[in-house]
Amino acid sequence: MGRPRARRGRGCATCSGSERSASPNGCSHLLPCGWHLDSDSGRGPVRSLQPQIRGSSSQTLRAASEAGSSSGAAAYGLSPLRVPAPPASMAASPLPPPDPQFVLRGTQSAVHALHFFGGAQEQGCPLLLSGSLSGLVHIWSLQTRRAVATLDGHGGQCVTWLQTLPQGHQLLSQGRDLKLHLWDLAEGRNTVVDSVVLESMGFCRSSVLAGTQERWMLAMPGRGSDEVQILEMPSKTSVCTLKPEADAKPGMPMCLELWQADSNPRPLLLAGYEDGSVALWDVSERKVCSRVACHTEPVMGFDFDSQKTRGVSGSAEKALAVWSLDEQQALQVCRTHELTNPGIADVKIRPDCKILATAGWDHRVRVFHWRTMKPLAVLRFHSATVHCVAFAADGLLAAGSGDQRISIWSLYPTHSDMSAPLLGHAEGREVGAHAVA
Repeated sequence: MGRPRARRGRGCATCSGSERSASPNGCSHLLPCGWHLDSDSGRGPVRSLQPQIRGSSSQTLRAASEAGSSSGAAAYGLSPLRVPAPPASMAASPLPPPDPQFVLRGTQSAVHALHFFGGAQEQGCPLLLSGSLSGLVHIWSLQTRRAVATLDGHGGQCVTWLQTLPQGHQLLSQGRDLKLHLWDLAEGRNTVVDSVVLESMGFCRSSVLAGTQERWMLAMPGRGSDEVQILEMPSKTSVCTLKPEADAKPGMPMCLELWQADSNPRPLLLAGYEDGSVALWDVSERKVCSRVACHTEPVMGFDFDSQKTRGVSGSAEKALAVWSLDEQQALQVCRTHELTNPGIADVKIRPDCKILATAGWDHRVRVFHWRTMKPLAVLRFHSATVHCVAFAADGLLAAGSGDQRISIWSLYPTHSDMSAPLLGHAEGREVGAHAVA
């Protein structure tokens, strides 16, 4: 005969069917704790023990309370109680993701371009410029959180790029109307003082290299689909046209960045192309110094850290590419970082070169440590594609989306520690989702 075990009332092997049906509470072969003693059923674990006390004597109550322990269970011939671990869903989970510091509304259409303007600060806060699908440029006060001016110069066509010139209150805006406007913002003026007509309908954003107070250089898409035009401004004098070598088929330029190395006064141009490659051009020599394949899809956005001579790019695929430039001006891919979902519309490195942010087609903004590419945060606020991101000099982050909203985030102050993820974010994972950043 096996070791007796306890069973619930209506399954007693000792009772007859008539005895079970005659008693509303089960049969009479009950232990004081409300369990049946079944000596013929063999040994087995007791799954749960919820006493049904029959009688109210202190002795009975004491026996019932002790039945959950190994000594109490042994007194009745029971196996020790095994309490299962709580399910994973009940385990302690991270706090919810942080919310934006505030949100700007009123663009009335999707936001496609953002730029912080530090030249006209209001009570210590920079102004924020936004370009929308409807062709309007809004100038936002971050103090009042309202638009202080609206510029309408692109005939209802999408504004794709905004940039201020460091030497004064001047703004460049590029639109899908094939025009690049120079605005005068000094002393409350909001007027177009000059324009450049683009000769190529594409998605390529222009770039500026500031020179002296009077002269600066502009890189923009050229007449040919694969060309880049370099102009000296404001005279609009053509410096050169950069056309890929005959055997190269990189497709259209998608994004541009002019820069100058500390050791070399000659201007250089980084260009991301439709075939997923990034090329370094020597503007003076009008030739490609090097080219590297970073993606299998078009490069949608990149940013370059000229101090570390290292850049990062995103495309329509599910990966970021980190690449560097060596002393021989040769580009090479250092590493790639896999993402959960495809599609990066924009990439920006913060001015202090400590973190970077990406704008995702999946409605999310991702923040990474720039040196290690460690995921720090996944910001899930927007309900449509995030088209653009921008950093202020003080570290403030802005994100513009197809949901017609601009979210403003204060994540890591410029003097803070970057070694830990933000509160509310598990390291390398999205809060509330099972996905790698």
